[in-house]
Amino acid sequence: MNRQRLYWTLQIGGWTLYSAVQIVASLLASVNASSNRVYFLLYESVICLVVTHLFRVVFHPRKWLGLSMTTLIARVIVVVFAMGIVVYLLRIPLSFLLNLFNPEVLFDVPRMLGLTTVYALIFFIWCVLYFTFHYFDQYNKSLKYEASMVQIELNNLKSQLNPHFIFNALNSIRALVDENPRKSKQAINQLSNILRNSLASDKKGLTKFDDELKIVKDYLGLESIRFEERLKTDFDIHPDSHDFYVPPLMIQTIVENGIKHGVSRFTAGGIIQLRTSVVDDRLKIQIRNTGQLKGSERGAEGLGIRNTIQRLRIIYGDEASFRILNEKDNFVLTEITIPQKRQYESINRG
Repeated sequence: MNRQRLYWTLQIGGWTLYSAVQIVASLLASVNASSNRVYFLLYESVICLVVTHLFRVVFHPRKWLGLSMTTLIARVIVVVFAMGIVVYLLRIPLSFLLNLFNPEVLFDVPRMLGLTTVYALIFFIWCVLYFTFHYFDQYNKSLKYEASMVQIELNNLKSQLNPHFIFNALNSIRALVDENPRKSKQAINQLSNILRNSLASDKKGLTKFDDELKIVKDYLGLESIRFEERLKTDFDIHPDSHDFYVPPLMIQTIVENGIKHGVSRFTAGGIIQLRTSVVDDRLKIQIRNTGQLKGSERGAEGLGIRNTIQRLRIIYGDEASFRILNEKDNFVLTEITIPQKRQYESINRG
């Protein structure tokens, strides 16, 4: 239902219900209630509908949502009393036509003030409902806008990660083409598997840990062809890790970072260790690589790490943790802890 149709449905339905209550109350209160009295009450409801609609059109109350609460309430009180006076005065012509006109009653000041106050109270309730609806409507739009901005930010981060990875992978293959065509063919097959999984994961906010692990192993297989015996790998995966979902390419990015800033800098090469543990429904991922952080490298090494931290913050907020530090024996530890979060719970759901 579009907004205009919803508005008129609520307007007509609400004031029809108001008139029905008034008519029933009038019939119950007076044994000799005339049909003219029923017509008068129907007319009164129509007047109320018209007056509230004019209030909506003339005063543009939606613009009042930006006002302070004190200013908004003060304006509404003034306007609803004015609307009450208008309705009271518009009742007079029809009461005269329907032979319900009684000047002593209609122009009695206490009665005028009393009925005007009653109408003002009714219109105040109408305004509360009207502004409440638009407040929540505006709030929902704000949430949708924030969600779309988060979606755009995540997509931008992914678009930065993928070219970075592809560039390094192609460099690895280029180094093999002349010296070992057979291994270069194997490398191309591994890269194909990585890209296929990568493209599929781009459609998700989160991906299965198993799928991410396959990408990591393909990537390390590709790099081991380039580094040969200089690159060693070690996996220790907790069985419950397979129940978790992780941001796509997150672990692969950390592993790639460990090779680029650690293993590749040593003539003898080094080792990449990937270990996971599960405690209290939280997955702890530890990636160790040969090397040491130095000076300005402490805390973050390049775009990949910064993007990883940012993606964790966007998806998990304060529920996830990230740290990277030097360990003894010439190792760098990158540790990520995330809560259990399903793909359909991701803000990136389709």
